[in-house]
Amino acid sequence: MKLYKYPSFELWPEICRRPVQDAQQILPVVSGIIKDVQQKGDAALRSFAKKFDGVDLPELAVTAAEIKQAAAAVPPQLKAALKQAKQNIEAFHRSQKEPVQKITPLKGVTCWRESRPVEKVGLYIPGGSAPLFSTVLMLGLPARIAGCKEVILCTPCNKEGKVHPAVLYAASLCGITKIFKTGGAQAIAAMAYGTESIPRVFKIFGPGNQYVTVAKQLVQNKVAIDMPAGPSEVLVIADETAQADFVAADLLAQAEHGPDSQVILVSTNAALIKKTERAITQQLKVLPRNAIAAKALAHARFVLVKNKEQAVALSDFYAPEHLILACKTSTRLLKSITTAGSVFIGNYSPESVGDYASGTNHTLPTNGYAAAYSGVSLDSFYKKITFQQLSVQGLQAIAGTVTTMAEAEGLQAHANAVTVRIKNKQ
Repeated sequence: MKLYKYPSFELWPEICRRPVQDAQQILPVVSGIIKDVQQKGDAALRSFAKKFDGVDLPELAVTAAEIKQAAAAVPPQLKAALKQAKQNIEAFHRSQKEPVQKITPLKGVTCWRESRPVEKVGLYIPGGSAPLFSTVLMLGLPARIAGCKEVILCTPCNKEGKVHPAVLYAASLCGITKIFKTGGAQAIAAMAYGTESIPRVFKIFGPGNQYVTVAKQLVQNKVAIDMPAGPSEVLVIADETAQADFVAADLLAQAEHGPDSQVILVSTNAALIKKTERAITQQLKVLPRNAIAAKALAHARFVLVKNKEQAVALSDFYAPEHLILACKTSTRLLKSITTAGSVFIGNYSPESVGDYASGTNHTLPTNGYAAAYSGVSLDSFYKKITFQQLSVQGLQAIAGTVTTMAEAEGLQAHANAVTVRIKNKQ
């Protein structure tokens, strides 16, 4: 952990530097993996499963029997929790449906927009040290609500060739049956280009490590992606009214994701920073993943600033995936926040609630991409199609505008498409 006291603006880039590997170093490796999958299909995926996961896979697809066995292996308490989370996530995403609105800018001219689901989508669920079955709900439920015709899911398996049962149970709650045992950059390549077993999709969703993120960016010439979502991060703005043990818990919740996660505390109160440091030390001792969290804390940043306005400015500069406002005047700060993936307001809004069950989506932009990207929503699974319909009267009213502009651009055929109708109107 590194402490900055009243840093000048010149130090902000250093404070906000992410602990990620240079993409240029990863690029050749990921490019090679993608090329192998393009050329060798399933054989490449099996080879990578043996190399990276230590498993021989005669079949890549998860069978119906495996899904049934997984459901039986999930404890009742976890099943109940997943069903509650499902209900909240569905409610929040259903509320995002928009009614069609038709407008008439001129009499006889009608314009509107309608949503159509992306027909084929691929969901990537990371494996690694923690089974992210919550991400299955976050991606699978809005895909179903949107009406996507084909939803496939790729996730790595363990050395026994098994996918974590909670991942398979969550998939069954979302109605997903096409599940494949492949992970990493090779899974992204398989969904982008297709293999003998895995169908090609039109859009890929899901977080992952730096290799997965680079793979998603490389395949964008072939397929759409949700966003570049990499290692997790949180920034907490706290004042003297914040509870140090709450803040410490929030920082550790992100730190335990992985050694390349990042946590930042920005505070107007020096005493709060010291109390939070002590609370982190105490709480870290009892965490099962304390070794992972400790590595992440090595590049944590604690920043003492003069006022909340400066704290918000620094947060916007960082563009955090998760932003927690642990301050007395949290609601007053909302309008001044311009850049964040998801915001958690007040001392009793922990980020982990959004990760699992409040209803909002936890697939969010990281690594500064919140400056330009939104998190996953129902809209992410839609294409927007515009429509227009003109009557004879409407065409006459707008004809002069169109022909004047078309002729000024030197596009006479565009003008003719209007004038031929005006001359021959019925």
